[in-house]
Amino acid sequence: MKWFAVVLSIALAFAGGKWYGAKSIVQGKSDPNRILYWVDPMHPWYKSDKPGIAPDCGMKLVPVHTGEAQYQSREKDIVQISPEKQQLIGVQYGTAEYENSADTIQAAARVTLDETRMTKIQPRVEGWISQVFADFTGKYVKKGDRLLTLYSPDALATEQEYLLALKAQHITHAAMAGMQESTVNLVAAARRRLELWDIPAPQIDEIGRTGKTIDDLTLVSPASGYITERNAFNKQHVTPDTVLYTLADLSTVWVIADVFEYEAAGVRLGQRAAMALDYLPGRTFHGRVNYILPQVDPVTRTLKVRIAFDNPGGALKPDMFGQVTLSTGGARRLMVPRSAVLDSGDRQVVFLDRGNGAFEPRSVKTGQQSGDRIEILSGLSAGVRIVISGNFLIDSESQLKAAMNGMTK
Repeated sequence: MKWFAVVLSIALAFAGGKWYGAKSIVQGKSDPNRILYWVDPMHPWYKSDKPGIAPDCGMKLVPVHTGEAQYQSREKDIVQISPEKQQLIGVQYGTAEYENSADTIQAAARVTLDETRMTKIQPRVEGWISQVFADFTGKYVKKGDRLLTLYSPDALATEQEYLLALKAQHITHAAMAGMQESTVNLVAAARRRLELWDIPAPQIDEIGRTGKTIDDLTLVSPASGYITERNAFNKQHVTPDTVLYTLADLSTVWVIADVFEYEAAGVRLGQRAAMALDYLPGRTFHGRVNYILPQVDPVTRTLKVRIAFDNPGGALKPDMFGQVTLSTGGARRLMVPRSAVLDSGDRQVVFLDRGNGAFEPRSVKTGQQSGDRIEILSGLSAGVRIVISGNFLIDSESQLKAAMNGMTK
């Protein structure tokens, strides 16, 4: 009887699984590593009872073990991957955890001019420039500093009218008291015309005191700032349309920060901001958001946020680049690594570790992102073990399995 049992076992081995050889007899059908068949890795519905090359793609056939085939038949959404394959594709694990985070937004930024502190200087009278004092771009001028001298026939004629009105006022004051009021009005009108042409009051007083006209009037700066644009040169003819100078006051500056579209909801007016510059390591500047532009940049997908900074000493210079940090407050949130979430646009998926090489795809809803962590609003609970690396290839396995299930229906 013993000899008969041995012969029967050998016969069954050759009849039912001849390509397994003696190894199949030793392992037995309960061995999870026993090879059942080989499949085409690109077309899993192609099966073969022996190793070889796939006829369609020319790739080497992949073995399917007993454990994988048995588990794949349990649940249609569960993906079973052997430890060897997990190591090959670099699967790593993590957990969903609640975190108390002081949320911040990091954004690249550029220093610009405060447009509310810019001044355009134009003459109010036609004439010719005699001499230029503010003679280069970038020069700092204070309010009341001399910019240039200007010869204007129209202004000279008004000066003469002013002197005649003063002389008439003196005569009527001595001889005809009844005409004094009218001469006073003439003097006031002539002086007012000179003032409207931006002739400084000290020069007008000098004309009245000396009784002589001033051929070359001096144009002074109406504000303090740096010259960012100059169009005033000796012997140049100018009109009221000519922009002689543009001044920029850098005591405050604007900083334009590029905030990514998915972080834009955390930005608000009056929000505190801090900025660091590479050329001033260790120094931090503080400001507040004073405007949020109404349009997202279609190329960079960023929202431009304007922040006002005080600029004592002029350390912040236009067109400098820096890094802005916006504080958005803190909250307790369920967070996972950003790499754990596969985002297809209309669906976000996280793979749960079910043990023994089993992975379950779980749809989740994501919230705010903070650095390399992202908030989970629904779909997960704290402490769940998830895949944080290699999930893209696990998803590929899941898609292949879904395709196979669809063809076998």
